[in-house]
Amino acid sequence: MIMKENLSINETPRLWGDKRYHTWNYHLRQLFGQKIFKVSLDGGFTCPNRDGKVAIGGCTFCSARGSGDFAGNRRDDLVKQFNDVKDRMHQKWPEAKYIGYFQAFSNTYAPVEELREMYEVILEQEGVVGLSIATRPDCLPDDVVEYLAELNQRTYLWVELGLQTMHDQTAELINRGHDFACFVEGVEKLRKHGIRTCAHIIHGLPGETEEMMLQTVEACANMDIQGIKIHLLHLLKNTPMVKQYEEGLVKFLDKETYVRLVVDSLELLPPDVVIHRITGDGPPDLLIGPMWSRKKWEVLNAIDDELQRRNTWQGKKAKARKPLSLAK
Repeated sequence: MIMKENLSINETPRLWGDKRYHTWNYHLRQLFGQKIFKVSLDGGFTCPNRDGKVAIGGCTFCSARGSGDFAGNRRDDLVKQFNDVKDRMHQKWPEAKYIGYFQAFSNTYAPVEELREMYEVILEQEGVVGLSIATRPDCLPDDVVEYLAELNQRTYLWVELGLQTMHDQTAELINRGHDFACFVEGVEKLRKHGIRTCAHIIHGLPGETEEMMLQTVEACANMDIQGIKIHLLHLLKNTPMVKQYEEGLVKFLDKETYVRLVVDSLELLPPDVVIHRITGDGPPDLLIGPMWSRKKWEVLNAIDDELQRRNTWQGKKAKARKPLSLAK
């Protein structure tokens, strides 16, 4: 409950349900009128900076499962994965419907015929209302974008693009394999067809100051994106970043700093941008740090508390968008 004494004159907060930011859950309930959850899948993809097309080794933070550590088992076919994950999630939300979430690795990095086969089999499953497809901006050839545009006309579709940082020097340090300009071009390709686009960013990347992290948020706020995921950098065993950590290049954010950064970020983001995620956690058996990230609900509650303490909300400091473009 928001106490009146915490509010200044003409400072009534903007709310999305009981939250001071535009949550993914609120967005879906407004659109579909019921609970919708993602069913995370592993389609057996790889990435161009793992297979040598762009680089090898992958992003230094990325796990052996391509950041799909909570997705289905890639040894199983997609229908079995879907049913296994769905059944687990149904224990919490028995009446929900589903979005098929192609999560692990780069899920447009294959010939369009193969993509069509995989996406369509999930759309055929009972209760599926749409798809969310995680990929890289350098994995959007024209024929794939045309197929995504077709999908967008007949189902509820999101494409999630990894940015992580707008700073090319950081991108090089983490072996991202593409620059900021490539990301902007990827967004433009998708938005030309009206495809909902969600940017992934990470707070706490090696060498970045808080100012640099918020510059990435501001860059996203100026782009024609419809959603964002704000991740906390967490270090997992057996990733290339472990070596950077041992060399002193990686410093974990403490919880208080991260909470403050998230609230700063929310203030800068336009109120229509859907916040798909505002924290991140890794598998407990692989996590090196920060260990406080395992207590996800404590982090989420701390963000809510900080929003209320400041009497602030998403978009309070947002400026009019001046969309970034590389067009001549």
